[in-house]
Amino acid sequence: MNLNNKTIIITGASSGIGEQAAIQLADLGAKVCLVARREEELERVKSTIEQRGGQAWIYPVDITIDEDAKGCIEKILTEHENIDVLINNAARSIRRPITQALDRLHDYERTMQINYFAAVRLTLALMPHFLTNHAGHIVNVSTMSTQVPIPLFSAYLASKSALESFSRSLKMELGDQGIDVSVVYFPMVRTPMSSKTAIYKHMRMLDTEKAVGWLVKAVQKKPYRVTSPSGAIANALLNTAPSAVMNLTRPLFRLMDRQLEKKL
Repeated sequence: MNLNNKTIIITGASSGIGEQAAIQLADLGAKVCLVARREEELERVKSTIEQRGGQAWIYPVDITIDEDAKGCIEKILTEHENIDVLINNAARSIRRPITQALDRLHDYERTMQINYFAAVRLTLALMPHFLTNHAGHIVNVSTMSTQVPIPLFSAYLASKSALESFSRSLKMELGDQGIDVSVVYFPMVRTPMSSKTAIYKHMRMLDTEKAVGWLVKAVQKKPYRVTSPSGAIANALLNTAPSAVMNLTRPLFRLMDRQLEKKL
C-alpha cells in the first residue's frame, strides 16, 4: 500500500510505539492524526514530524470518555475528507498477581476502559465513514502474551483478548465490504509503559523503532495477523494442548522472575 496522502489516526501517539509509528508513517508520506491526552507531548511529536517534512494534526482527548471521544472523531472527519486507517494503540498495563487484586476490581475496569472499550468506541464511530467509502483499515495492537500462557497480567491480557475477539468478528462480518482488520501481536517492547515495572529493567526486549516496523507492515500489507514465528508456534501449541503447555511454562516463568529480581 502506497502511503502517500493516506490519512491515519493513531491513538496513544504522545510517546512510545505510538510516537514512533506516527513519525515513521509520516516519513512514508502518510498524513497522521495524533490522538492522546497530553497536548504538550502531542505538540512535540507534531513538531518532530514537521521538521522531517511530514504532515501531522493533534487531537488531545481522553478516549475513555464517550462524549469526548466521539467529538474527537467528528472533528477529525470535519477536518479531513477521508480517513484510511485507524490504529488502536493506546493502552495501559498492570502487573499484579490475582491474589493481590481480590479487592481491586477497578484495576480490571480501568484496563478494559482504555484497552478495549476505547478501541471499540473509536472503531464504531468511524465505521459509517468506512462503510460509505467501501474502504477502511482497523489496526488493533495486541500482545504476544495472549498467544502464550503468561502469569501476573490478568487484567491486561483479558482486555487484549477481548479486543482480539472483537477484531475477528469485525473481519468476519465486514471483510467483504471493504473493511480490513489487522492485529499486531507485539512481544515485550522497551517503552515508557514497560519501564514502569522495575523487574523488566534487565529483560531483553524489542526496541521501539523495530517494533514500529511491525505496525508499518500491518498498514502497508494489511495481513490479519502480525506476529513472530515463536508467537505463532506458541499459540498453536496452546490451542492444541493447553494444560500441558501451561504446566510446562509455569515453572519457567517463575524461574525467570527470580533471576530478574536478583539483578535489581
